Amino acid sequence: MHLASFSLRGLALAGSLAVAVSSAAFAIGDESDETKPPPKTETTMKCTNGKVWDTKRKECVVAKKSSFNDDDLYKAAREFAYAGQYDNALTVLQLARNQNDPRILNYLGYANRKAGRMELGMSYYRKALQADENYVLARSYMGQALVEQGDVQAARVQLVEIRDRGGEQTWAYRSLLKALNGYRTY
Repeated sequence: MHLASFSLRGLALAGSLAVAVSSAAFAIGDESDETKPPPKTETTMKCTNGKVWDTKRKECVVAKKSSFNDDDLYKAAREFAYAGQYDNALTVLQLARNQNDPRILNYLGYANRKAGRMELGMSYYRKALQADENYVLARSYMGQALVEQGDVQAARVQLVEIRDRGGEQTWAYRSLLKALNGYRTY
């Protein structure tokens, strides 16, 4: 009787743990939505010369710290980066108040890497991971950069890190895995 009671409690505890772990994985999965290319907005469809769309004013404006919060700057920079406008992305990212935000550091890495400044990009990925070692998107982009440099073993280390941090079901993991299998990714 005591053994059966202990087993039931153990099963309940295991069930609770499984729910907690799957909730954590789901949270990472939710974040992975940010890893998909952003939808095009007026910023890249209407604005030129690195200007960003101001939804309140309904016009393209020069981005300023006083005009936009870090989230808005981050979103505009991501859009620029995915549109291949790396210098515009960098200009906008430099305006962020929190230069230690892992998202900002990661996209500073991405935009610099894609603009041909690989070592500078890698330094930003390292800073992003110092700020948040669980930031799987930075691990994915770093891994993709390592593949570009021919360091497949180090890229595999990043893939394992993503998996071990609960990110196996994320775009970040799948994208790095594709890069390791010879497909061109981000």
